[in-house]
Amino acid sequence: MKIIRSKSFTGDRAWAALDIANMNGITTRLHWTDQPYKWHINDGQEVFVVLDGQVQMCYREAGVEKDTLLDAGDIFYASVGTEHVARPLGEVRVLVIETEGSV
Repeated sequence: MKIIRSKSFTGDRAWAALDIANMNGITTRLHWTDQPYKWHINDGQEVFVVLDGQVQMCYREAGVEKDTLLDAGDIFYASVGTEHVARPLGEVRVLVIETEGSV
């Protein structure tokens, strides 16, 4: 059993992660960051939950770049092949659920 106080989690670098669980190859990780990630396509599906802060989520559909603002409590689902990048607006904490070893 674990109890994790996500609001108190910080990292020593951007996208620092705390491994919470690995369930049959699906990982759940808590991330802290204040810097953008990189444009990428995951090997599998990804669920991205903003726990604290705001994230400008940019993604491409049919080659067209789009974006949406995610607030605490918002969830972004990236299906296989969804190119995306998370750009935090200040310090954020996010829960990411994805296939183990995904980008």
